[in-house]
Amino acid sequence: MSGSAALDLSPGIELTSLCYKGRSCDRPFFIFYEVNPMPNDALPTLTESALRGIACRCPRCGKGKLYAGFIDLRPNCEACGLDYAFIDTGDGPAIFIIMIAGAIVVGSALVVEIKYQPPFWLHAALWLPLILATTLLPLRSMKSLLIALQYHHKAAPGRLIDREPK
Repeated sequence: MSGSAALDLSPGIELTSLCYKGRSCDRPFFIFYEVNPMPNDALPTLTESALRGIACRCPRCGKGKLYAGFIDLRPNCEACGLDYAFIDTGDGPAIFIIMIAGAIVVGSALVVEIKYQPPFWLHAALWLPLILATTLLPLRSMKSLLIALQYHHKAAPGRLIDREPK
């Protein structure tokens, strides 16, 4: 592949090129790289990956713990040694949780307001604990689920090809 010689590739990196409308070409626009999960081992199924994520376990082996604190990640898996440096969930878990919790809390608050018309202090007493419960409790599991799916689908950032000037 043209242009790949200029990239510093370490073992376990695979290159995939992207050209205009999927055509083969000598000079692709982008090169995406993937890190192979484990040599000689098959990836877990999607269901296994999802269950490992919900259980907050290592996405590769399913045995090691993923977290050192509430949402602080360990540097690597204690069972298989997988380096967790590849993990980048960003704001994804928080966004999913906010959308789900918002629908639950706002829907419930609207029903209660229309049906019973309670005073505002009762709204605060009802919905503040529900907001805390629906946002903080599932945050660890949602984050580890997204980490497991990121690992399963071999998600990695794309890189531009280093080209020589014409």
